Amino acid sequence: MGEKEDIQRKFSVGLKSAMKKKGLSMRKLAAAAGLEYAHVQRIASGKVNIELSTIIALAEGLEISPSELFSYYH
Repeated sequence: MGEKEDIQRKFSVGLKSAMKKKGLSMRKLAAAAGLEYAHVQRIASGKVNIELSTIIALAEGLEISPSELFSYYH
C-alpha cells in the first residue's frame, strides 16, 4: 500500500469513528454536509483523496471543527 492510500485509509477510519460518536449514518452525514452519498461512501471506504473543502464540509456535517475531525485520524 502506498503512502497516499495509507493516509486515505487512516482518514476513513477516523471519519467512521467520528460518525459513530455522533450517531450519524453515511446518508445523514452526506445530507448534513451537502455532499453526495456515493462520495461520502467512497471517502469512508478510503478510496478517494479528498479536497480541503470536502474535509470542512464533513466537519460541519458532524458539527465539529476540522481539527477535531483530524483528532480521530489514526
